[in-house]
Amino acid sequence: MAKYSTGSGGSGAGESCELCGASDADLRTVNVAGAQLEVCPDCAEHDDTAKTTSASDDPDERERRKRAAQNTARMHDAQQGDASHWESGADYEDDQLPYLVKDYGERLTQARQDAGLQRGELAEELGVDEADLLALEQGRATQANVGGSVVAAVEEYLDVELAEA
Repeated sequence: MAKYSTGSGGSGAGESCELCGASDADLRTVNVAGAQLEVCPDCAEHDDTAKTTSASDDPDERERRKRAAQNTARMHDAQQGDASHWESGADYEDDQLPYLVKDYGERLTQARQDAGLQRGELAEELGVDEADLLALEQGRATQANVGGSVVAAVEEYLDVELAEA
């Protein structure tokens, strides 16, 4: 049974780990759930400061936390019964915006630059609003209510894939 530190006594030979009770001459002080404890090397992995550093440096852990936050947000929206803010501003009845690839803004900007066109020149060539092209390049097509016809015209003219197949 684990015991909890009262703050008295120091580390030394003959004392036992405050988490697992193992006798070890090599005890170290760690922070576990806000308490300073003398623990053995095996229990030292429970040090809160070590967890914080390693979790923030681990890309897999960051991705896992991101997915967990997204799932929590989806559950919250489902409970509220209103997910309209996810796609606010888009008029899907008249000109549906397709599902766009993750990096559609960067793809469009690169394709336009490769074609040697300024944003205004491309807008004039396609007969679309330059603000719609800017919104696409900045990755905010939904918020700016960019129509699917604009995306289709850009894809065809620049031979670039912006929408998911």
